[in-house]
Amino acid sequence: MLKGKYVVLGVTGSIAAYKTASLASALKKLHCEVQVIMTKNAQHFINPITFETLTGKKCLTDTFDRNFSFEVEHISVAKKADLVLIAPASANVIGKLAHGIADDMLTTTLLACTCKKLLSPAMNTAMYENPVLQENLQKLKTCGYQVIEPASGHLACGDTGAGKMPNPDELLSYILKEIGREKDLQGKKILVTAGPTQEAIDPVRVITNHSTGKMGYAIARAAMLRGAKVTLVSGPVNLTPPPFVKLIPVQSAEHMFQAVTSVSEEQDAIIKAAAVADYTPATVSTEKMKKKDGELSIPLKRTRDILQYLGEHKRKGQILCGFSMETEHMLENSTKKLVRKNLDLIVANNLKVAGAGFGTDTNVVTLITKDAVQELPLMSKEEVAHAVLDRILAFF
Repeated sequence: MLKGKYVVLGVTGSIAAYKTASLASALKKLHCEVQVIMTKNAQHFINPITFETLTGKKCLTDTFDRNFSFEVEHISVAKKADLVLIAPASANVIGKLAHGIADDMLTTTLLACTCKKLLSPAMNTAMYENPVLQENLQKLKTCGYQVIEPASGHLACGDTGAGKMPNPDELLSYILKEIGREKDLQGKKILVTAGPTQEAIDPVRVITNHSTGKMGYAIARAAMLRGAKVTLVSGPVNLTPPPFVKLIPVQSAEHMFQAVTSVSEEQDAIIKAAAVADYTPATVSTEKMKKKDGELSIPLKRTRDILQYLGEHKRKGQILCGFSMETEHMLENSTKKLVRKNLDLIVANNLKVAGAGFGTDTNVVTLITKDAVQELPLMSKEEVAHAVLDRILAFF
C-alpha cells in the first residue's frame, strides 16, 4: 500500500521510544521507505542499531556526521519525505519546533520539510497539561502540524493520566489516512451500511442472518483512505470500526431505517452493504402464537425496505449503490432490483460461488449498472471495496 512512499520517523527522548520500533517494522512490511532520525536523548532509551536493522537504512543522529555519501543530508531527507511523524515527541522538541530552533538533525530536517507533519506527544501528565506545553502545541497546529492526542492510562513514572503514546497500530492508521491512497474522494460524503440486523422475538431470541459486516466495513475504510467523509451505520458485528469514520450502531431494521434516512439527504453517495433481516415478529402475545409439530409458529411481517425508500427519495446528483446476494438467476434478479429500486449501481454475488459467502475475507462480485455488466474475479474484500468505489467515482 505504501510502495514508493518515503516516511521520516523522528524519535525523541522518551520511554515510549521502544514503540516506534514496531511502527517502523509495520511500515516496512507495507513496502514503505523509512528514514529514522533520533535525537541524542532518544539514544539513551533505544539503540539506533534497532532501527537500522528494521529499516535497512542508516539511522540519522548527527547533523555533522561525515559517514555518508555527500549531500546536504537534512535537506535531501526533507525533499524526499511524503510525511514526517515524530513519535514520541518530547516536551523539549515540541518547544524547539514551536520557536523555530534547529540545533540538531531532527529539528533542522523538520524546519526544511514542506510535507505533512504529525506529532505524537508522550510525557508525564503534569508536563503535558502544563500551559506552556499546550501553548506550544497550539502554535504548531497553526503552522500546519497535526497533533495526535495522547492516550490516558498508567504512565511509566507511576502516575495515571494523559500522556501515553498511542499504540503503533493507531499511529500507523494516521499515516495511512494521509498517504495510503490517492484522495480522489476528497470532499465527498459517503454513507455505508454494514452487518446484520436483529429482530427481537422475545427478551431472549432474535431473528437475524449470517452477515458479518466485513464487506461494508471494508468499503467504509477504503472510502476514508480515499479522502471521503464517511458515516457507517452498522448492525451488531464483531469487528473493530475503521478509524476516522463516524459510526452509528443500530440493532433492528427499523433502527437502521431511521439512522439512514435521518442523514441520507446530505450524502453524495449511499452504499447499502448491510444484510437486513427482512422480517420482524408481528405484535402478537406468546400465548396466542401457535405450535405446529411441537415448534412455536411465529407470525411475521416485512420490515421497511431501506433501499427502496432511498431510491424513491434520491436527490439529484446522489449516487445510490445496493448489494444483491442471490442463489440463482443472479444477473436477472439483480438487474430487476436495480431498476425497481432506482439504483445507479448494484453489486451482485452468488452464495453458491466459492469465496463469495458470508464471513469470508474474499468476494466474487458482478458490478451492474443500467448500461454495463462487469464481472470481477475472486478478490479480497478490500480489493472489491476499491473496485466498487472506482465505479461510483465514475458517476461524479
